[in-house]
Amino acid sequence: MKPWELIGETRTPDGSLLTLTRHVSEIVIMANGKTLMSNRVHGSEEAMAAMICPHLKGVDDPHVLIGGLGMGFTLRATLDLLPSAAIVTVAELIPAVVEWNRGPLGPLANHPLKDSRVRVEVNDVAAVLRANFAGKQRPFDAIMLDVDNGPAAFTSEENGGLYTNQGIADARRALSRAGVMAIWSAFDDRKFVQRLSYAGFGVSVEHVRARLKKGGPRHTIFLAYPGGAPTKQSRRTTGSHDRGR
Repeated sequence: MKPWELIGETRTPDGSLLTLTRHVSEIVIMANGKTLMSNRVHGSEEAMAAMICPHLKGVDDPHVLIGGLGMGFTLRATLDLLPSAAIVTVAELIPAVVEWNRGPLGPLANHPLKDSRVRVEVNDVAAVLRANFAGKQRPFDAIMLDVDNGPAAFTSEENGGLYTNQGIADARRALSRAGVMAIWSAFDDRKFVQRLSYAGFGVSVEHVRARLKKGGPRHTIFLAYPGGAPTKQSRRTTGSHDRGR
């Protein structure tokens, strides 16, 4: 059997080990030996973009923030649904992940970093959110957080701050009132829903299948609306997309 090939490795700011490995046609990013993402299971990126982008149809030049570059699938799915005048800022904490996407990972999502609409900030997404409202910049029309494992972050302890009361408040301040925020999570998290509601968001919860229409576990996408949402109950979306983690 052909062994796994180590393509690259790096450390997160808190010392966690990230590795990029390949076996035949499968490429995997692992965090401390645990699979974080694979190029074979990336449907959640398509699902999240498909949920968010319809809310932007009335905006000629939408300003979108994506927290977490990953393998570029979230970014690609978003770009495919946005107009030519859009601006998409990608906040990625790990410099090596950006370089991997400019190198061996680039072809997987058709080189989204080459799109002229993309702005990359090698920074903590929480810092990008704070800088946006502190600098009185144009608010984001949409925010997509595909960072770590969701509210139960395990790649970097710093990621956990995104999902605290303060992190949620910062996101709300950086988001336009007519905007929308989506957060991917491996699990349901009722306390996180409560924190979103406490911050003034209307919340809906979508459960989506891993592995496209082939089934697999159901993961969660939280949708948060600063202007309020018509429903707060959890729904299951049959045949939707997700990524196994």
